[in-house]
Amino acid sequence: MAKKEKEVKQKNSYFKDMKAELKKVVWPTPKELVNNTVAVIVFVLVIGIIVFILDFCFDNLNKYGITRLQESVQSAFQTTEDSENVSEDAGTTSEDENATSNETSDGSEDGAETNSEANVEDTTNTENSEEQENTENSNNESN
Repeated sequence: MAKKEKEVKQKNSYFKDMKAELKKVVWPTPKELVNNTVAVIVFVLVIGIIVFILDFCFDNLNKYGITRLQESVQSAFQTTEDSENVSEDAGTTSEDENATSNETSDGSEDGAETNSEANVEDTTNTENSEEQENTENSNNESN
């Protein structure tokens, strides 16, 4: 039973101590309370406006700065790839021409037939690639 009495005394003393501490607190006057509340609201609004302005600036920077930079890099990269493909195609064509010229230099009739067949294939390939480019250009314009 001694333990229960001791616990009750500790609880009573805890609440008495808490009440004594709360009496020591200096509570703000209503005027101070209003002033502090207004200061907090103004501070929150100012920070909110600053965050909004920064968000707007970074969004526009992303839209007009970084996106355009990415587009220019991609177009430069595609131009580089296109020029490499053209030079590779030119290298392939010269190799084909060398092979056909070697066949014709033999003086055989088979070489002449092969040469004319290669010319027909080159012409067909060129026409097909031009038709594809025209189709792609018309599709891009319609979009």
